[in-house]
Amino acid sequence: MQSLDVVIIGGGPAGLSAARRLKELGIGRVAVLEREGEAGGIPRHCGHLGFGWQSHRRLWTGPRFASEIRKSAESVDVRIATTVLEIGKAGQLRVQNQSGLSTLEARHILLATGTRETPRAARLVGGARPAGVMNTGALQQHVYLHGNKPFERPVIIGSEWVSFSAILTCRHAAIRPVAMLEEAATITAPRPGKLIARLVFNVPVRTSAKLVSIEGQSQVEAVIVERKGKNERIACDGVIFTGQFRPEMALVPQGMLPENITCAGNVTTPLKTSGECWQQGRLAAEDIARRLS
Repeated sequence: MQSLDVVIIGGGPAGLSAARRLKELGIGRVAVLEREGEAGGIPRHCGHLGFGWQSHRRLWTGPRFASEIRKSAESVDVRIATTVLEIGKAGQLRVQNQSGLSTLEARHILLATGTRETPRAARLVGGARPAGVMNTGALQQHVYLHGNKPFERPVIIGSEWVSFSAILTCRHAAIRPVAMLEEAATITAPRPGKLIARLVFNVPVRTSAKLVSIEGQSQVEAVIVERKGKNERIACDGVIFTGQFRPEMALVPQGMLPENITCAGNVTTPLKTSGECWQQGRLAAEDIARRLS
């Protein structure tokens, strides 16, 4: 069993910045465990601008930001395609990678596993289950990582900042959303967003609109929306569920946070930008270094 000073679970902005800072502070035995095949986190597949200003005073695309934070952590032991299956109370971690199962032991653990959007099932949306239903993260992977165009005319469910990121991703792939649907009476993002969606991106925003069900056989054909007491059918070929983020805390033993585990980034609430996560990772590293000294 390998013993380490700090194991960081998650190789996104918070995890990589923490790893770099721990090295700067003289903590030698540090490893980052990243379940994806490449570190960098969600920014890897956000091909639009808006990254890097809070951390580096640069305006980059998501992939460029991810590349820069990977470079900054080149001296760190970053283990990709590595999944943590379980965290024990005494700092043992059961880990799986291409070589099979193994166990690590850490004096301290930094949980930087981020957050995830609420999927369809948890939103209690009925109807068929055809292709073309996904969240924003899946859409971004289709478009930016794989060059796919999963649909032509989807509806976007939600009106948070990430919902407008979904519009930008669609625009990149020449996808034209037919509507943005928000169940509340007003959009979640700041008020000008509704005008921006309609006037700049030509996406009508419908508030007080609850998605009831999805229609389609092999591909989405339409959605049924309840609005002002009446049901309305909107023809479309895809559904993008956005927002309603939930922290990825499944690894925390029995939902309790032991003294040897620190959290950083979007695994804490509320939702933060990648730059804020980067900054929080550095602060977490400084706190961990003090504890280990």
